[in-house]
Amino acid sequence: MTTFVLPDLGEGLPDAEIVEWLVKEGDSIELDAPMVSMETAKAIVEVPSPFSGKIVKFYGQAGDIIKTGAPLADFEVDGIAPVKEQPKTMAETKSSTETRADSGTVVGNVQAGNEVLQEQFTAIGAFKATPAVRALARKLQVDLATCTASGRGGVITASDVKKAAANPTSPPQPKAEATRAPKKVGNALPSGEWEALKGTRRTMARAMSESHAQVVPTTLMDDADIGQWSIDEDITARLLRALWVGAKEEPGLNAWFDGEQGMRMVHKVMHVGMAIDTPDGLMVAALRDVHAKDRQTLRQDINRLRDNASQRTIPAGELKDFTIVLSNFGKFAGRYATPVITPPCVAIVAAGKLRHEVVPVMGGLETHRIMPLSLTFDHRACTGGEAARFLRAMLDDLARPS
Repeated sequence: MTTFVLPDLGEGLPDAEIVEWLVKEGDSIELDAPMVSMETAKAIVEVPSPFSGKIVKFYGQAGDIIKTGAPLADFEVDGIAPVKEQPKTMAETKSSTETRADSGTVVGNVQAGNEVLQEQFTAIGAFKATPAVRALARKLQVDLATCTASGRGGVITASDVKKAAANPTSPPQPKAEATRAPKKVGNALPSGEWEALKGTRRTMARAMSESHAQVVPTTLMDDADIGQWSIDEDITARLLRALWVGAKEEPGLNAWFDGEQGMRMVHKVMHVGMAIDTPDGLMVAALRDVHAKDRQTLRQDINRLRDNASQRTIPAGELKDFTIVLSNFGKFAGRYATPVITPPCVAIVAAGKLRHEVVPVMGGLETHRIMPLSLTFDHRACTGGEAARFLRAMLDDLARPS
């Protein structure tokens, strides 16, 4: 018996949730055949079989969360005597699969285009399905818009496609809400249903808790006078440029800090983590080499990141290793904030809602557009003076016409 443990599906993610087993216990399976769909904070991926053989046991069912490195399934591997093995570490699993003739690079196969895609269609909204399910739908000539999603989080499964193929005229029905016994809150019954956080939202909750435990945050707030801008100025591109101007004035804000080791790394380049709001929760995607790009290239990269975030197709490598974070919450509402730092970064800048304000000028008064800014920094790694000079440099750059 050989135990297969869950590999890292997303560059350091600690766990993943089972969406759907694509096989049954007792089934025979070939190497690299789709075995199970799993949802991470970033995408839904199909985990291929690492062996050719018979699946003996599952270590979880749909909805269960499996930790990275924990057992996922037991196999009777073709050509290997059925001797029970202990669950292995990720390094051991990788080493053992590389030495077998019928093994493959499991993580390598998983990363190759298995993210859930989202499409829009009239009156129904967005739907999600893995590439294998989409391929099955094409084979059976089933429009995914006619499928009733039974998977967790509104994911269309292979069985949903088969049902739609058997009854092609049936319209999609709303998925029934899961019911559970009411939970008492004081003397009153709740008016809604408890539901477990999953995917992006679960990862967001974990990151916020880690920040609260690890960071000593302090926030400075001020207003940027952008009255000289043209009406069609690219706000986000200007903010990105101003971040680099601030970092040139005070490099210590574009840095990482290791509180346990008492060490700091001041970066010579700038990769900005763009905070992106999605229906599934907050994602922070890295915009690389901001210091070396012009506004047109920055705008193209911003659009690409936002599109990929909405479709859950951002590569895992683009969700880490940013050196400072930018949040533009003002497009929704709110003037100032105390944004949360993502360790190991030491700073995040947040832009609030633009407003018009009367300002004194030589010879009278004028109405200018104003952009409120909030800079939160880790006071263990940065002084108040450094943060203030960083913010001042940003304000001066944003005050320029172009």
